[in-house]
This record gives sequence, structure tokens and C-alpha cells, in this order.
Amino acid sequence: MRHARILIALEANPAIRVNQLAEDLDVSTETIRRDLAELDQIGRLSRTYGGAVSTGARFEPALTERLALHVTERQAIAQTAIERFGQAETMLLGGGATVLAFARALRDTQQRRTIITPAYPIAVELSSNPLIEIMLLPGIFEPQERMVYGPETIRALDRYRAEVVIIGASGLAASGVSEAMLQIGEVYSAMLQMADRAVVLADHSKFGKRALMLLGGWSSRMSLITDRMPEKELEQSLRDAGSQIILPTDPRPSGA
Repeated sequence: MRHARILIALEANPAIRVNQLAEDLDVSTETIRRDLAELDQIGRLSRTYGGAVSTGARFEPALTERLALHVTERQAIAQTAIERFGQAETMLLGGGATVLAFARALRDTQQRRTIITPAYPIAVELSSNPLIEIMLLPGIFEPQERMVYGPETIRALDRYRAEVVIIGASGLAASGVSEAMLQIGEVYSAMLQMADRAVVLADHSKFGKRALMLLGGWSSRMSLITDRMPEKELEQSLRDAGSQIILPTDPRPSGA
């Protein structure tokens, strides 16, 4: 959990000092130095004299770290997604912490459906419900996100069509939805072409960010389910494109 908080602090402040981190996290400077050394060793940041710097725009905490962040917001987003799109009989589900929260909510529904996914945690979460048929896509396993990617994944996706595709996002900007990992971004881009309706689940921490790979711009077939109204530029871009903005407290989606 502390590693995740350090990485989030670096995202907000790309160059941060050991003393400041120790004060913010209420631990000793020696503890912070050990944490930074461990994160540097696995490539999550770069150590500097007296602190650390973010590894850049491609950074996003690993799935196991993100699961401890914005838990309440993700649960509200997931429940809203179930209410709005949970009746679909065929779904393409991406990976990530917020989509995993959606899968946990979907697991308890009593309806026959088919789920196609490249994400192992999604498949495992849904496997306890005998009414849900799971089609796990082939590909190269990516351990950080616990998903598959590559040519075999893309080719397999070409065979399917679903009522709705639901993905998470690393960044949400006026230009569109983006993903921090190139390989995963390629899978998500292909998934977005395989459904009649695209839904992005993302909390407010993704607002105004542009990650490594742009998956596509906003469009009238896309909906964003989030926990608060986006800042003005992002909100206007969605409305101009005809995308829906859906909040947990909204009685109806907003947008064109």
C-alpha cells in the first residue's frame, strides 16, 4: 500500500524529496529510501540524490497496487455499470481494477450470458457463477496486468461480436481514452471495434491525463461512467462528440 502511495505522489509531483515523502506518509526517511530502492529495482521510478523521479507518461501502478486505491469510487462506478448495461447477454470485458469491481458485481446476477475477456482475474471472478459462459482469449501473458496480448489475441477478437465492450483507462483527456501499456492498448483498441456499444469505467483520478497509447477519440457510441463530473474541457469534448457521461447519482445519463 505504501508503494502505491509513493507512486501516486510521484504522479502528482514528478520530482519529490525523501523528506517530503517521509512526512506525508508518516514514516522514517530510512523506510522511504528502502521503498524507493525497491521501486527503482523493478523499474517503477528512477532514484535521484535526495529523492526520485517518475519514469514518465507510461507510468501506472500495477494492478495489485491499484486495487487498494479509490475503492469506494470503483464500487459505485461498477454498480452503476451493472444498472445501465448489466442486462447485455454478450460482453467484452477488459482488465484493470475498476472492471474487476464490475465483474464482482456481475458475478451475483442471475442471467445467462457470455463474457469474452483477455483478463485472467475477470475470468476467475466470474467462474463461480454457472450461468456465465467465459471465453478466455489466447495470447502472451502480461504479469503486471494479468492479461494476455499479442497477435493471437487480436486474431481471436476478430471472430467475435458483442453487445457491449467495457474497459478501464489509464487516462481520460479531450483527445480521448488512453492506456499506459502499449500491448494492452492494442488489445483494447481491437476490443472497441467488436461491440455495438463501448463503455469506459474510470474514476476522477484519470481526468486530464494522456497515457502512452490513445485508444480513440470520443464518439456517440461511447459512454463514460465515473464518480464525478469531469473538468470543463473534458466534459465539453464528450458532449461535443455525443458521448454519455454517467454518474452514480444521476437518474439518467447526460450528454448528447
